[in-house]
Amino acid sequence: MAKLVLRRLVQMLLIMVVASLLLFAIFDTPEFKKRLAIQELGGFAVSALSEESYNQWLAEKGLDVPFYQRYANWIGNILTGNLGYSYEKATPVAPLLLDRLANTGILAFFVFALMIPISLLLGVLAGMKEGSFQDRAISFFSVFTTSIPEIATAILLTVIFALGLQWFPVKSAMIGGFQFDQLILPVLTLVLYDFGYVARMTRASMAEVMTSQYIRTAILKGLPYKRVIMKHALRNALIAPFTIIVLQLNWLLSGVVVVEVFFEYDGFGKLLLEAALFPDVEVVQACTLVAVAVAVLSQLISDIGYTFLNPRIRFA
Repeated sequence: MAKLVLRRLVQMLLIMVVASLLLFAIFDTPEFKKRLAIQELGGFAVSALSEESYNQWLAEKGLDVPFYQRYANWIGNILTGNLGYSYEKATPVAPLLLDRLANTGILAFFVFALMIPISLLLGVLAGMKEGSFQDRAISFFSVFTTSIPEIATAILLTVIFALGLQWFPVKSAMIGGFQFDQLILPVLTLVLYDFGYVARMTRASMAEVMTSQYIRTAILKGLPYKRVIMKHALRNALIAPFTIIVLQLNWLLSGVVVVEVFFEYDGFGKLLLEAALFPDVEVVQACTLVAVAVAVLSQLISDIGYTFLNPRIRFA
């Protein structure tokens, strides 16, 4: 187990190094450096930026040194918490990024709190009786909700519950003083769109386990059906869904741009989109590194959890 964790940590470190190197190289071109110079020196056109002013700016920022030295300085700043400055928001990137990550974390918490029990319960119920009306109904509902784009679900929920019934506010307010009802529509949108994936995976895994030899033997021995499901079938059926659930962290971090923009929710995805459109280079760099870090970290958590759920891998 320790060897697995150590190997995954080394792989995670290598991935982060390669990703940071590629990211730095992409934004280290003369075009992007001129954009940064223009933002800092007054926002004038590229043609109005004199060569003298540009060269002086490069020297002040330490961007006139060799590539490897610039990369080392950039990594050093990141490790000390200096992620740069957002010229669109007129604030340092680090506190801005932490604030948006906290907002998305709140959203993700409620999404997971609803999605995981609902999807697992429906998936298990469908897989227990493969081919039955119960299975077909749950499968149809799962596929139907997942096939509808997030923007369509957001619009439909807003029209019905916000504009029609007026149960909830149309848009989400700033998290600083948010009310719970301001999160309901974004959370419902994400849950309706995503729970079908996990439910279908759970259903397929549960159906496969129910047809295995050891389950048939347990039933023929006269063990209570509930005990067979809870003690023997459920744990093995959760191996595949567990991996899918953990990997949803990536989607909830950067894949919810549509929902956050539609509901004017100041989260990580909305920040990334705004930075890309501005373009706010240092914000894009910081957001990309965070997204990569979460992706490799979720993979590590998935691998460790998989070994606990699957004894054959753990003992091997």
